[in-house]
Amino acid sequence: MARALLIVTALLGFTEMRTRAGIGFVNVSGELEKHYIVSSLGGGVALFDYDGDGDLDIYFVNGMRLADGVRVPEGGNRLYRNEGSWQFLDVTESASVGHTGWSVGCTIADYDNDGLPDLYVTNIGPNVLYRNRGDGTFFEVSEASDGRFGTSAAFFDADGDGDLDLYVANYVDPDLSKIPAPGSELTCIWLGLPVMCGPRGLDGQSDVFYRNEAGRFIEATKSAGLHDPTRAYGLGVIAADYDDDGDVDLYVANDTFPNFLYQNDGRGHFREVGLLSGAAYNATGDTEAGMGVDFGDPDGDGRLDIVVTNFSHETNTLYESSGDGLFTDVTDELGLGTPSLGKLGWGTHFVDLDNDGDEDIFVANGHVYPRVAEVDDTTTYRQANQIFLNRGDGTFEETALEETAPSRGAAFGDVDNDGDIDVVVVNIDEAPSLLRNDVVGRHWVSLELVGRESNRDAAGARVWLESGGRTQVKEVHVSGSIFSSSDPRLHFGLGASTVVDEIRIRWPSGKKTVLVNLPADRYHVVIEGVPDN
Repeated sequence: MARALLIVTALLGFTEMRTRAGIGFVNVSGELEKHYIVSSLGGGVALFDYDGDGDLDIYFVNGMRLADGVRVPEGGNRLYRNEGSWQFLDVTESASVGHTGWSVGCTIADYDNDGLPDLYVTNIGPNVLYRNRGDGTFFEVSEASDGRFGTSAAFFDADGDGDLDLYVANYVDPDLSKIPAPGSELTCIWLGLPVMCGPRGLDGQSDVFYRNEAGRFIEATKSAGLHDPTRAYGLGVIAADYDDDGDVDLYVANDTFPNFLYQNDGRGHFREVGLLSGAAYNATGDTEAGMGVDFGDPDGDGRLDIVVTNFSHETNTLYESSGDGLFTDVTDELGLGTPSLGKLGWGTHFVDLDNDGDEDIFVANGHVYPRVAEVDDTTTYRQANQIFLNRGDGTFEETALEETAPSRGAAFGDVDNDGDIDVVVVNIDEAPSLLRNDVVGRHWVSLELVGRESNRDAAGARVWLESGGRTQVKEVHVSGSIFSSSDPRLHFGLGASTVVDEIRIRWPSGKKTVLVNLPADRYHVVIEGVPDN
């Protein structure tokens, strides 16, 4: 039965729905003791409407058992169809998406512009691209698979040609023969505790970029300016137009390496400007263990800021945009520093959880060392996930959910179509968390954008919404968080407002759409180039 987890405010509460939902999935990730780094990442989740019935279905990726250094398949990835009223049916076999390799992440996009969401899965080993047939089934196509240690991936229209290209972040060389074995003289030590080795000291693997050429993916990493000779340990990736010049840029969160910010020249060629922009290091000039990532506008100034989750004993980091291509680490000033020091953050999202018209931050937490509490009483392996509620001025007040778990990937969307954003969280080696959001007494509106001249998903479209004397800015993207993919519909909280005064849309093609006097508390479908919609 459902159990209330926490009443965050008088207007916002979450209820755990996993048991009621009939979700039998349990994450598998190597050995429980976490002797090897390949076992520590866990995995991700996707929220998407695979069958076109108007509600969000759930796809979980899964790993393998690791016994004496040998990988053992167990469980595989699972797809659950939303039957309504928080009831889900396992349709993995009938949909043909039950990959049984060691999967880490997944992302969703209509890469062939046929109106159907397709599915991409990153693996330790060859990645998998599933094309949606439109009859409730998928088939695997031999595209965009490089056989490395894939983590997060992002579809975006890099060159503005109307179809979606693909960037895949890669981590370390997963060959266990190259990683010091547990109990050997090369065992690694952290705060006096013997722990798994890595990522420092292990061989990294360069990220890969694929250009979409009429539905075929062509590897184009070097020609696009996205080659990384340092082979940084990539974990999180998100595509967004950070400089508001009408093309889509790319941000990569790297573990212990400087983060990358790739600026698009408008023709699909990129320049790495992380150091120059101030978004590569934290305020003290240190690299951090970058994990999850998102772009958003929590202070309502119309410019996209960046949030990055990091390792314990580091804070999560918020980079505030000054609007001239530069970012400043304002983590401590906004109240995000101290509450995150003892946590190890993974999935994250700028999201208006309480429908008051400003963006909050959700962070999924969980340590990688099962015995961490033996040497550090300020942190634990199982951790509470956090909500940083926006006070309305771009500063935050932290609160934690009651349950603790070793959480990893997280996806966000309105699972029950009731006008607030729910959260699905993957917990490593355990069942997931399905958190139903129950906002009381506030209004909202949600937009589903459909591209015509632009890519069908309208990925990269920017929307300005004016209501109640406030302007909100959002972009369409399903990447971000970590290892996961969220509902592509744009959700806006409206507070007490019952009408949207004006919406302005800049499509990836450059075309504009203006809508006025939209009623609140409903979903609106907006099609590029169709007047009055």
